[in-house]
Amino acid sequence: MKRKTFYAFTGPSIILMVTLMIIPLIMAVWLGLHYVTYRNMNAPEFVGLENYRAILADPRFWQSLRFTLLIIVIVTPAEMVLGFFIALLLDQTDTRIRGIFISLLLTTYVTVPVVSGLIFRQFFEPNGLGVWIIEQVLGSRFVLTSTTVKTMIMLYGIWRDTPFCIIVLFAGLQTLSMEQLEAAQIDGASRWQQLRYITLAHLKPLLILIAMIVIMDKYRIFDAILVLTNMNPIYGADTLMLYNWRIAVEVQRLGKANAMSVLTVIGIMVVLVPFLYRTYGAQREER
Repeated sequence: MKRKTFYAFTGPSIILMVTLMIIPLIMAVWLGLHYVTYRNMNAPEFVGLENYRAILADPRFWQSLRFTLLIIVIVTPAEMVLGFFIALLLDQTDTRIRGIFISLLLTTYVTVPVVSGLIFRQFFEPNGLGVWIIEQVLGSRFVLTSTTVKTMIMLYGIWRDTPFCIIVLFAGLQTLSMEQLEAAQIDGASRWQQLRYITLAHLKPLLILIAMIVIMDKYRIFDAILVLTNMNPIYGADTLMLYNWRIAVEVQRLGKANAMSVLTVIGIMVVLVPFLYRTYGAQREER
């Protein structure tokens, strides 16, 4: 392909990416170096790295970071494991039943997070089904505390986003060669060995891609937590995005909020670069 043709095709995408990603990031870095509130937006005061020092010295920032990482560490593997085994079950079911089941699964994922958060919260209302089950199993009254609210948020993440993993992994299973499985079965490989050395090996690039997408989703979780916690800070269930919003809107420190956004972007890159490297390695191995 000629260079002129290449730029003709990619030019609009490059312009869009620069407009929507690079320019806002540059503005965030610039604002993060200034003391900016709603009162002095037209004349921000340059403070250098003071906003970054304030963020790094803020215990609530570290609390929100720990909770965000806790969500990533617990919810991401849970979604992927559940998604993988349910996708295996779907692969073995009748086509008509499979279509109905996939349609039902997608209802939670395609619903707006605020709406799905409201629906999920109904399970934990005083007369909700979830509260009744917990009280019957544990034999004690369900009370909203920091621990129970954080657990509820993680359960919500699994409930809402697991269908995404199911659909993507199910699509990946459709590209698996049956000849490989039959040859392994003839050679005496057990079901677990087929699953480990053939199925999982085939889905490895897809699993890495899913992990990247899920981690990014968990980093930016915001609106559902507003609904699940009723914006009450007493539970200590703020994620990075929610605490960033509190700094910008409630405290009205726009410079500090932008500094936190820059640190969050750096953190996301640190987490995702190993996945990108492994994806690139897997693609090179396939070639």
